[in-house]
Amino acid sequence: MKFEGTAVAMVTPFTANNEVDEETFRSNINFLIENGVEGLLAAGTTGESATITFDEQKKLIDILIDEVNGRVTTFAGAGSNSTDEALNLVKHSNDAGADFALVITPYYNKPQEHGLIQHYKLINDSVDMPIVIYNVPSRTGVDMSVDSILEISKLNNIVGIKEANPNVDKTSTIYKSLIENNLEYEFFILSGNDDLTIPLMSVGARGVVSVVANVDPYRTSQMVNSFMNGNIKKAKDLHFELYPLMKVLFIESNPVPTKYALNLMGKSVGHVRLPLGSLTKEHELDIEKCLRKLDII
Repeated sequence: MKFEGTAVAMVTPFTANNEVDEETFRSNINFLIENGVEGLLAAGTTGESATITFDEQKKLIDILIDEVNGRVTTFAGAGSNSTDEALNLVKHSNDAGADFALVITPYYNKPQEHGLIQHYKLINDSVDMPIVIYNVPSRTGVDMSVDSILEISKLNNIVGIKEANPNVDKTSTIYKSLIENNLEYEFFILSGNDDLTIPLMSVGARGVVSVVANVDPYRTSQMVNSFMNGNIKKAKDLHFELYPLMKVLFIESNPVPTKYALNLMGKSVGHVRLPLGSLTKEHELDIEKCLRKLDII
């Protein structure tokens, strides 16, 4: 199974009582679909997976699949620093009917390369569903090597990678290795950094798992689709149009700025959970200014 285009790493809305806001989550799903995205991710890093419970994580996956109802591709955030916990989440994602499980490299415990391979092999061998691995060294403390990615890509259920290493050369090397092993049509690469989507697509990526698309799904999907359809000028123009938003939404820890922006837009996604704190006043002004310049508010 393949994916190409824009998948949105959705925020998790919370009520004033600090519970998952199902009504707002469903509303945001429809807002994003109506604005042309090809996929939606629930309970990923942007969805505050580190501070939601496993029951909440499973609930979000269930709501996503129910509300989407086959209209776009569904990604279930299903990673953990424990292989057993990750496998439990992947099994739930499979039973719930997700199209893909997104499984981050285990964080904090900094596994060796052979440990990473064993981690993904066990999950691959235990569940029959498409799995996308997620490499984000700035979050996890481990950067999966190209050799390990290539070895894991040969597993039958591992179908792609969300690559958030900011080194464009690494993605180029991954794609070159896939070509050399006749895997470029079996294993896809998605950008994990909004500001590198177009650069990474130029060296083989097939789209993005986007934070920015929470706020501007239409222009983000238009940017990606323009590149894929060969309209490079339009893709570049949209990249630079969105570039200030790509930067300001990471002015503090993700998803703090994105949730603030969505609240300004009237999406009522609520607060972030501790230990993340509210946005500083000076950055509130930066975000508001950027949104107004882009006619988002």
